[in-house]
Amino acid sequence: MQEEVYILTGCAGFIGSHLTEALLAQNNKVVGIDNFCDFYSPNIKRKNIAESIKNENFILAEEDIRDVTALRNVFQQHKVKGVIHLAAMAGVRPSIAKPSLYNEVNISGTMNILELMKEFGVKKFIFASSSSVYGNNKKVPFAETDNVDKAISPYAATKKAGEVIAHTYHHLYNIDMALLRFFTVYGERQRPDLAIHKFTKMIANGESIPFYGDGSTCRDYTYIDDIVDGILKALTHIERNKDVYEILNLGESETISLQEMVATIEKALNKKAKINKLPMQPGDVCQTYADISKAKELIGYSPKTDFKEGIEKFVDWFKNRE
Repeated sequence: MQEEVYILTGCAGFIGSHLTEALLAQNNKVVGIDNFCDFYSPNIKRKNIAESIKNENFILAEEDIRDVTALRNVFQQHKVKGVIHLAAMAGVRPSIAKPSLYNEVNISGTMNILELMKEFGVKKFIFASSSSVYGNNKKVPFAETDNVDKAISPYAATKKAGEVIAHTYHHLYNIDMALLRFFTVYGERQRPDLAIHKFTKMIANGESIPFYGDGSTCRDYTYIDDIVDGILKALTHIERNKDVYEILNLGESETISLQEMVATIEKALNKKAKINKLPMQPGDVCQTYADISKAKELIGYSPKTDFKEGIEKFVDWFKNRE
């Protein structure tokens, strides 16, 4: 008899590699799917999952979610009890340069996953959405009931599309699902193109950092451990309940300005930043700020790491990474 597994797409990325470890720590069997694309160094991603690969409960499938035949083989080989779908082309600014690629991976790839769930009778689905779906929402904090019809980047549009497509499969095929809107995740192994990692490296090297706007733009930064805890709690919720379609914000519910973010990194590094002031970038939102009351009530989500502590942990990792 086949043992039940979770399929985790994007398993070697920043969030995916931490989630892989957390699932394995709970003695789950995990089939990780990742295509190790060159959006950033594939070697970084291989290093991310180097420990997980040693675990006998982990199987790596190096496949692309656009390749439905390869995906079908993965589903055929295992008894799948649920899919956690993190794989996507990420980033607001790159999506403006390559919108068709974002459409292929984030929309068509998600459709492939859902079609195979339908085909193989898999009924539990977690989807990584994004706070970017809120666009320049005037009302703060952002609540799941807010209108999200006004995306300002192709990336945001693909994430909103993923939520809508997912609802169709919930409605037609009774797939239980939680769609999780992540708010600016940071921490150990954060992608090198993201601001906290990039700024930390540039300040440490004495390089000028690109400082967009007047420093007043705000983000709701969420530490990686809190995000992983939220994903696991959402997974437990959909496994214990039926007829579930929930959109949930996973954030820290605290805003940090660009100016404050840089100052916190400076303090952790004990080094002043050189600032290169630049105009605001197309597709960037002015602020993100999560109302997490629904996630708290429904799944018991409770973020524990404040920004200062999270940055100190990240900088410590940055200094000691091999």
